[in-house]
Amino acid sequence: MRDPFPRRRMPRVVTTAIVAVVTAAMVVPASAATANDRPPAAPLHSNPFSTTLQAAQGLTGQARTDAQLLGSIPSAEWFTGGTPEEVRARAAAYVDTATSAGETPVLVAYNLPFRDCEQYSAGGATDTAAYTAWIAGLAAGIGSRPAIVILEPDGLGVIPYYTTIGGVAEWCRPVGFDSKTAAADRFAQFNSAVDTLGGLASTSVYLDGTHSDWLSVADITDRLLKAGVQRASGFFLNASNFQFTANVEAFGRWVSSCLTYVTKVKPGGFSECGDQKWNGGPATGWSGVAMTNTGQWSAGATDPALNTAGVDSRYASILAGVQPTTPFVIDTSRNGKGPWQPPAGTYRDPEVWCNPPGRGVGARPTMQTGKPLVDGYLWIKVPGESDGLCFRGTGGPLDPSRGVAGPAAGAWFPAQARELVSLAQPTLAPLTCTVTVDVTRSSSGFSASMVVRNDSTQTLRSWALRWNADPTQQVRRVIPGTFIQQGSRVTVTPPLYLASLAPGKTTKFSISGVGAATEPWLARVSDKPCYTL
Repeated sequence: MRDPFPRRRMPRVVTTAIVAVVTAAMVVPASAATANDRPPAAPLHSNPFSTTLQAAQGLTGQARTDAQLLGSIPSAEWFTGGTPEEVRARAAAYVDTATSAGETPVLVAYNLPFRDCEQYSAGGATDTAAYTAWIAGLAAGIGSRPAIVILEPDGLGVIPYYTTIGGVAEWCRPVGFDSKTAAADRFAQFNSAVDTLGGLASTSVYLDGTHSDWLSVADITDRLLKAGVQRASGFFLNASNFQFTANVEAFGRWVSSCLTYVTKVKPGGFSECGDQKWNGGPATGWSGVAMTNTGQWSAGATDPALNTAGVDSRYASILAGVQPTTPFVIDTSRNGKGPWQPPAGTYRDPEVWCNPPGRGVGARPTMQTGKPLVDGYLWIKVPGESDGLCFRGTGGPLDPSRGVAGPAAGAWFPAQARELVSLAQPTLAPLTCTVTVDVTRSSSGFSASMVVRNDSTQTLRSWALRWNADPTQQVRRVIPGTFIQQGSRVTVTPPLYLASLAPGKTTKFSISGVGAATEPWLARVSDKPCYTL
C-alpha cells in the first residue's frame, strides 16, 4: 500500500515550551505495560492455506523454496472486501483453523471507504453504513475466539480532506467527495469498528500509528485519540513499511508518552510532545536537529540525527513519573535492512515504499518481546507480495530500479521474495526437513505417497508427520503407522521401529482416502515446517 509522498512537504514544528532540565534520558519503567505482564498467549497462527503457500504451488526451484520458507512463518491474513456474510464466513473459517491448531490468528481489516485515496490499493466499502455492516460481519466471524485485529493500515495516515493539528490541509482531496464531512466520517468509522471489534470477548484491536518517518508524534496522537485508541488495545506501526525496528520502537514510546501527557497530565498539551522532527531536549542542552531514517536511533548515538536522548528526556521531564501505558505492535515483515536509500537525483519520485530493492525480512513474529510497551512484532504485510507497479516518476512500464515490470499489488513477486530471504536480519534459517508428495486419483478418492527426509544434523526421535488436508479430504488408511484427523488437520505417527530418523534418512508413508486428489501445501515434522514438493 502507498506511503504517501506529500507528507514530505509537512513543515517542521519546533516546540518552544520550556520544561525543567533533567540529565537522564527517559526510560519507561519496568512496571509499565508490557507483553510480559500478561500470561503467555498462544503462538501466532501460521495459515496452512495462506496466499504465500498458494503462490508456492505454482512455482519451482528456488522460487518455490523461498515461498514455502516465508509461508512457514506466521503472517497476517488480509480481509479487504466482500459482503458482510462473505467476510463473516471467511473470518470464521480462518479463525476456526487457528483455534483448532491452538494458535492466535492475526487479521487485517482493510476496507475503509475511499481506501488509500484511490491509489495503488484503491477500493473499500461504499459508505459508513456499508463499512459498519462489514465490520459487524468480520466480528461475527471471529466470535469469542482469541484473535488480533490490525485495523485499517494507512487509515489514519491518509484521511480525505483532513487538516492536521498544525493547521495544514493534507493532500488527499478527492473530487466528488463531501469535503465537509469526509474526515469526520473517517473517525466515525474507526470508532464504530473499535467498539464492535473491541467488544468481542478475546479480540485485541490495534489502530494505525503510521511510522517514524511520516507524521509527527503530536499529529498521530491527535488522530489516534479521535479514532478511539483509548478503547482499543493499542496501536500498530510500520505496516507494509521498512523503517528500522529501533526507530519505530522509539517513535512508539513517544506516541504512548504523548497520549499519556495530553490525557492525564496536561489535557490538550500536544505542542509539548517531542518527536523526530526536531530532537532537542534537556539532555542535549536543547540543541537539536531533524532526525534521519538512514540509521538506527538510540540514546547513545554519536550522530546527532540518530540520537533520541533529547526527546526521551523531554518526556521524562513533562511526565514527571506518570507512566505511559498504551502499547503497540510493529510490522517487521520487511525492515531487516531498514529503508531503501535511492541514489540522489536518480528518480523524480523514488517511491521508496514500493518494492524497494535489496530489503530483507526483520524480526520473527512474536507477542513476547520482553520490552515495555512493545506488545509484539508481527508480519502484517505478507512478505513476498508486491506493493504494486512502481514506475518511480517515469511513465513505465518497467520499474527502473529493477529493470523489469513489477507485479500488480498483492501478486507474488519471486525476485523480491528472494531478496527478503537472502538479506534477512536476523538470518532466516532454511527448513530442516523435506516431504515429497505424490497424489493420484483413485476410484474411491485418492492415494498418495509421502516421503519424509530429515535434512537437519540431529536425529529425529518420537516424531510425527502433520499437514492440513483439503477440506474435502478424509484419510482412511496410512501404512505404516497410525493417524488421527481432526477437521482438516492430519497427524501420522510412525511405528516404533521408525520412531528415530537419522540425518539424511527417509521414511515413506502410503496414504489413501476419499475426497479431492490434491496435495498439502505445507507439511510439518514434529511441528517444524518442511519443504513440501
